Amino acid sequence: MKLPCLRQTDAGVEVFLYIQPRASRNKVVGLQGDELKVALTAPPVDGAANKACCLFIAKLCSLPRSCVKIISGETSRHKRLLLEDTDFLEVTRVVEDLLGG
Repeated sequence: MKLPCLRQTDAGVEVFLYIQPRASRNKVVGLQGDELKVALTAPPVDGAANKACCLFIAKLCSLPRSCVKIISGETSRHKRLLLEDTDFLEVTRVVEDLLGG
């Protein structure tokens, strides 16, 4: 399955996300357009949702938190993350498993 929410770059893997803050629990909801929709319990205040987003994605992909960086979308629900020094096929497998396919 080709996932439009992932892109391989020289620096690692870019992940395009749509964030739903103040959810009942942290979870991957599914695809929304070309983005991976992620629900987070954190509110969008003082960077709490950004921090929760990076921690959640790092945990899902079994990466250290320091390898997950927000490239764009600090103040938006539409975010682009960089997973540094990460294998594209491994991230694809993780996302496919989360999406049930």
